[in-house]
Parts: sequence; structure tokens; C-alpha cells
Amino acid sequence: MEPALRAAAMAKRFGEVAALAGLSFEVPAGELYGLVGPDGAGKTTAIRALAGLLDLDSGEARVLGMDPRGGGAVREALGLLPQQYSLYRDLSVGENLRFFARLYALPRKVFERRAERLLAITRLDRFVDRRADALSGGMYKKLALAAALLHEPRVLLLDEPTNGVDPVSRRELWALLHEFVQGGMAVLVSTPYMDEAERCDRVGLAYRGQLLLEGAPADLLRGYDGEAYEVGGGERDLVDQSLDSLAAVRAVTPAGSRLRVDLSPGARDEVAAALLPLGASLRPVAPTFEDLFLSRIRGEAR
Repeated sequence: MEPALRAAAMAKRFGEVAALAGLSFEVPAGELYGLVGPDGAGKTTAIRALAGLLDLDSGEARVLGMDPRGGGAVREALGLLPQQYSLYRDLSVGENLRFFARLYALPRKVFERRAERLLAITRLDRFVDRRADALSGGMYKKLALAAALLHEPRVLLLDEPTNGVDPVSRRELWALLHEFVQGGMAVLVSTPYMDEAERCDRVGLAYRGQLLLEGAPADLLRGYDGEAYEVGGGERDLVDQSLDSLAAVRAVTPAGSRLRVDLSPGARDEVAAALLPLGASLRPVAPTFEDLFLSRIRGEAR
């Protein structure tokens, strides 16, 4: 069966920068796929290519088997929530939705029925007369999502939809996405937040325009081959320098007043001995997606 979305060896350069370097993945109907990676990994370029907004140097992008740069059939099947502002900020919530309804040529009764439902599930029904530029970041993203869903697309692309959104609105946005996926929609969402990987059915770790890892979150986490610890005590700068000098330390990230470290298997005693004169110690912790992804990303960087 043809996947809802297919990226096949997509390559795109901007001058000397290779934004995509053979990126490939597929998203079937009824799946929430997370394209996860740091800034510059190629996530936005991949979504723009799948939305038909740019030409690839090589490779292929397909939406329901169609070229995304095609005609009305693709536009009717595809919804897009871009990273940048896409609404008219001087129009109200209701006026923005009516504008997009006209773009999609929706009959009035169809628009009214769909708008009522989308406003209810996004909890924007109380703010229908509020201007878009007066909305909070989370409310704005939910309005943009409602606008992208007005024509009931079969495929939804979201480029970092929770960037700049408060934690409560982030949870609500993810809950909405899962609701749409349960209805059979294929959803591709890009995010730099590693903790959001666990909210997806499958994830792909993007780095320098390629995938380093792909699979179900639980399966990927079981494949973590390092050891995760927190470092407490000691003077922060000296501890940082000591950790940076050890080949067995694969990644170091701040964790409040402590440091979180990813170590090569069996390296605990070596690292603990190096930290002991500094008054610092190691405490084992459960590995997270951030440990897994940062370990692989920094391994590639080295």
C-alpha cells in the first residue's frame, strides 16, 4: 500500500550548505511520525519539500503517491502548519477561519459545521472575536492548526508547532494531534524537543540532512547502548573540563544544578575516579531520549 507520505533520498543544497543529504522516510495513514533533531538538521527543508514549496536537487517527495507540486488534488489532501506566522494578525479568530474557508472554496454550511467543531476542540470558541495578534502563543498555534484542518486533509505537516508555546498548550496540541491520527490522518511533525519524541508513534532522528535512527520510541530507547548518570558536587567549570577530557564521556547536558552525562559502557569507574579529586560524584539515572539522541548526534559530530 502506498504510504501517505514518502521521502526518498531527498537532497537539497543552499549554496555550500547541504540542507538535505539523502533523507528518506515514510509515514502511513493513521500514524504520528516525529522528525526530531537540532536546528540545522534539515527538518524545515524536508517539510517544505513535502509541501511542494521547494524543488529538490535530487530524490523524491510524494503525498498519497502524488507530486506535492501538483494541482488541486494535492492541495485538497494536504494541510500545513508552517513554523513562521501564517495568519492575518489584524483579523479575528473567526475572520481568519472564514478567509481560509474561502481559499478552500468551502460551502457556507460546511464551513460553519467544521469551524464550530474545530473551535470547540481547540477551546477557541470563547475567543472568536479576538484578533490574532492578541492571542497567546499557544492559542495562536491552535488557531493556525484549526485553519490548516478546515478542509479536512488526509495528511498534515507541522513544522515545530510547539516552539514558543507554554507547557499546558504543548500538551493540548499533542492531544489534538493524537485525536486526528486516530481518525486515520497521517501526521508529520518536526520538533527540536527530545522529550516530544516519546509522544510519537515512530520517530526519525535527523542530523545534517540524514536520518541517524528511526523506529518506535520504546524500541529505540531499548537500543540505547550507553550508561546515563547525573554528576553532583564540585566546581562546575572544573567538572566540565574534566568530563570534556575523557573519551568515555559521550555527551554532557545541564540538568538543573547538576550535569547529566552519557558514558560508554563500563566507563563508570574511570569517570568516577577522575571526578573524585574535584569533590564530584556519579549517580545512575534512567536513560531518556535526550541521552540517546545527544549521544548519537555528538558521536556523528566527532
